[in-house]
Amino acid sequence: MLYTTVESKEHIIDLPKRVYIGNDLISSIREYLISLNLSDPFLVVTGPVVRMSITSKLFDSLSNFKYEVIEVKSADIEEVNHVEEFAKQIKANVIIGVGGGSVIDVAKYVAFRIDKEFISIPTAPSHDGITSPFAAIKGMGKPISVKAKGPLSIIADIQILSTAPRRLINAGVGDTIGKFIAVRDWKLASKITGEYYGDYTASLALLSAKHALSCTKLLNKDLRAGVRILTEALISSGVAMGMAGSTRPASGSEHLFAHAIEMLYPGKGLHGELVAIGTILMAYVHGINWRKIKKAMKRVGLPTNAKEVGIPEEGVIKALTIAHNIRPERYTILGDRGLSWSSAEKIARETGVIS
Repeated sequence: MLYTTVESKEHIIDLPKRVYIGNDLISSIREYLISLNLSDPFLVVTGPVVRMSITSKLFDSLSNFKYEVIEVKSADIEEVNHVEEFAKQIKANVIIGVGGGSVIDVAKYVAFRIDKEFISIPTAPSHDGITSPFAAIKGMGKPISVKAKGPLSIIADIQILSTAPRRLINAGVGDTIGKFIAVRDWKLASKITGEYYGDYTASLALLSAKHALSCTKLLNKDLRAGVRILTEALISSGVAMGMAGSTRPASGSEHLFAHAIEMLYPGKGLHGELVAIGTILMAYVHGINWRKIKKAMKRVGLPTNAKEVGIPEEGVIKALTIAHNIRPERYTILGDRGLSWSSAEKIARETGVIS
């Protein structure tokens, strides 16, 4: 744990104690837990689509420990309450999240609410929630992240992550490339409002985005090597959020657009896909090379227009005009008043997001 002083206020930075990256790590979970000095009982939070091959190896590795398993179907407050109640019932000392984004979000938010350690074992590199101390939980108002428990340890099995559906892998690329915009928005806010801006933290998030961009050239040639780079980029992005004490280095106007779409059209497109489209739009607004970003996204098969994710063209325009209201306390390139309908339409048409 590191302590720094920012504007005369104590700023506490919680970072993962250990990050394990490699192949066939699931069978070594027992050794990792022992080395971390963790005591049972453990609560394994998983989802309905996690493959039996993964869970069977995990349970074999946990055979000498006391543990219980609970399955969640979505990241909403009802599931959180259910898992929390069960965790208290079994007196769980550690929450282990094994699955995709929804599973990880529920597990770390429950760990935060009951103040227990959290271990992250992602099965898909779909977004940087595998590392960050924030969770996206539905049913808590606006679709923004809430404070959660940062992972004590991350166990990233590249062999497993590489077999995730390609669409989820691509979504991870989209979510991470969005950091190009988030960092610019953060720096702009610092100049306009005097908000704290951390150069090192911003650089770390920006490096993650650059790695994700390089992944677009590698994933189609060497999937496993590309997924390893992407996973490391996602972890770095999550660490950046932990260091900043907020989602600022990883979430800007591109995320506000994605959240606006999620509010208007629930279930349309994966989070990372919507962030990717938002990145094209906001890159245009920021005056950076949106064509290069769009080309990279097309290279891996990410959607780059509204039609590909089933969103009506007027929905894109509307989302652009309301995005600034999602988090009014967070200043971005959208400003305090947002975009007019005509400006939004022009941006969407000129970038090809709508025809």
